[in-house]
Amino acid sequence: MSGYCYTVGQLILTLIAYFIRDWRWLTLAVSLPFFVFFLIAWWFHESSRWLVMSNNPEQAIKNLKSVAKCNGRKEEGEKIDMKRLQETMKKEMSCSQGTHSVLDLFRTPTMRRMTICLSAVWLSTSFAYYGLALDLQKFGVDIYLIQVIFGAVDIPAKVAAVLSMTYIGRRTSQSGALIIAGITVLINLLIPYDKQTARTCMAVLGKDCLAASFNCCYLYSGELFPTIIRQNGMGWVSMMSLVGAMVAPMVLLTADYLPWLPGLINGGIPILSGIAAIFLPETLGSPLPDTILDVEDRGTGGSSKVSRKEAIILQDTQADLLKQTA
Repeated sequence: MSGYCYTVGQLILTLIAYFIRDWRWLTLAVSLPFFVFFLIAWWFHESSRWLVMSNNPEQAIKNLKSVAKCNGRKEEGEKIDMKRLQETMKKEMSCSQGTHSVLDLFRTPTMRRMTICLSAVWLSTSFAYYGLALDLQKFGVDIYLIQVIFGAVDIPAKVAAVLSMTYIGRRTSQSGALIIAGITVLINLLIPYDKQTARTCMAVLGKDCLAASFNCCYLYSGELFPTIIRQNGMGWVSMMSLVGAMVAPMVLLTADYLPWLPGLINGGIPILSGIAAIFLPETLGSPLPDTILDVEDRGTGGSSKVSRKEAIILQDTQADLLKQTA
């Protein structure tokens, strides 16, 4: 859902930019909604956990029942009482006392390979996506029109990504989206500059595939990382995505030396990361892994071959958690 909201925001930005041409006033205009959201935030429910820690458990229970009612789970909400709330909080707090860190993403073979491949996928998706978006003027089409087109194609792309991940598989969808995106960018290098319609169509197709790749990234990565370090893993790959977005504008500067070099880089990197995605395990129809050992077992076909030293590391990092939740 957040992906579609991003697309709607992109279309609204085009409309605002069309009427507000000065970049300073445009920046101010697109920043104003944040002040509105700041005011609305005062009517949001406080975190139930924070309310309990602040000696206001009655309000926490009231808020939880309100949320359950909004989600059509009124009967389940009525069952929430002080005892159940305390039990749930104790369980959550015990689960959060593990000694896991971002280093656990690289300690063992399967986790290390998976993290490196996902890092490449996220970085290249963001890198090529923003590389295309920042280079709209080279297509010789009205910049506002092509921005609308680039935003509108995100919707069918994301729908196609959902269908593909559901019926074909996560790995094939992720890898295919990146490879096709890279190929379209490379093909654009071979199309004469005066064939602007053909060049624009290929760019739109590439942007389409990159939007689909973004949709795949969020779901696929969440299913690959184990529960105990899922947030660490998602934080890491999100950081790699930001690195890709930061590097993208710099690549355009290489056109001063070789005009075709930005296109080669923007097309080649997604293809390489798409190939890397082939080495990731398929998660369609598979249960989510809970521990790092689950990931290692899945990566070795059910019989983990991690070394004795690595096994000791895993046992040490998970021992407290397993004892407390037993």
